[in-house]
Amino acid sequence: MCLATVVGLSLGALGGGGSIITTPILVYVADVPPENAVGMSLVIVGVTSFIGAYLHLRRGNVAVAPGFLFSVTGMAASFIGSAGTHLLSRRSLMLIYALIMLLVGFAMLRGGVKAIPGMSRSPYRCLTAGFAVGLLTGFLGVGGGFMIVPALVLFAGLDTRMAAGTVLAVIAFNSVTGSLGQLRFVRVDWTFLLSFLFFTIVGIVIGSNVSGRVPEAQLRRTFAATVLILGGAVAVLNLW
Repeated sequence: MCLATVVGLSLGALGGGGSIITTPILVYVADVPPENAVGMSLVIVGVTSFIGAYLHLRRGNVAVAPGFLFSVTGMAASFIGSAGTHLLSRRSLMLIYALIMLLVGFAMLRGGVKAIPGMSRSPYRCLTAGFAVGLLTGFLGVGGGFMIVPALVLFAGLDTRMAAGTVLAVIAFNSVTGSLGQLRFVRVDWTFLLSFLFFTIVGIVIGSNVSGRVPEAQLRRTFAATVLILGGAVAVLNLW
């Protein structure tokens, strides 16, 4: 369950990244079928993100208006995307996962983005980006924080720390409809899921407290290396 704690730690400290490794952990460590793992991942990530968003809200690190804009379209798109998971073979699903993990890992190594001076908040861009991330959330069971954080910085004018708190609220709302969509198709081992969830909650509490104390760049590089290694392993296993 140490890996479950790592998922929560990343979500709490960085606002993203943790959910991208949840499904591979469930598939290759817990031996959960990929199509079931996606639904379970959404429940785990959704509950954990909700708690993380609450902790960040208490510290004033959640921007309500941008978070609402991203969630409006994201929740609908997440439900739509959930239907696509079960149209793919297990091998295809995991290869897509591996590709996204490698892209996320390299993006995290490059570091965050900075707001463009003088650029005002764009509701249209926030709604559009929210829809795109919502589809990904429902389809693959990932929160999409690695996409939402840069979008919040660029389109909503937030600094990275505020974006990291806000993104957890967006992920939580998107995961609600994504979970409802996925649970129509799968059976869940609730005992195991709740055990996994407990350790991710421990991780996100630690991560939200670590945020601001440990250099973000150091955390990001460490987690990026983890994502790249796991992504490479998933790719090799499914291409072999």
